[in-house]
Amino acid sequence: MSSEDFTYADVGATRDRPGFCPPGFHPLHVRARLGEGEPLFRRAAEAVMTWEMHRAMGVGVDASAERAAAEAHVTITLAGLVKAPCRVIWTVEEPRRAGWAYGTLPGHPECGEESFVVDRTGDGTVWLTVSAFSRPAKWYARAGGPATRGLQQAYARRCGTVLRGLCEDAAED
Repeated sequence: MSSEDFTYADVGATRDRPGFCPPGFHPLHVRARLGEGEPLFRRAAEAVMTWEMHRAMGVGVDASAERAAAEAHVTITLAGLVKAPCRVIWTVEEPRRAGWAYGTLPGHPECGEESFVVDRTGDGTVWLTVSAFSRPAKWYARAGGPATRGLQQAYARRCGTVLRGLCEDAAED
């Protein structure tokens, strides 16, 4: 994948170097237990791969593909005002792991990369992990300072809560 147009240098690091955070960036790692079982895993994976989880959170999603796919362009709109253009860097769809990551493009209020991965562990427990590294790119993100990072943490935790709700029917199967 070419790093052309991305607003940071370490494109793909959320896949290639889990836990890596470039100097000057802030790390984010939030893991949420969704439940147990194969039906729940399949439902959660589908909700993540089709942008359903993001839409259910109330954010606008304008994507060039119906499912997350490498090179797909995605613009997330927050509060109807803030537009955050990104491009999907990588995807994974395996029997026990599914998800993707996108990187920021010019115009995004932050600079960095974020991944959303659902995995089913050996004991059948299903988890959502949101990992990212970022730093402010726009004046208003810089002005927010630690509050901006707090909002990012809250957003990542909300991903788990919303996805758990979307999977409630599958958990009962």
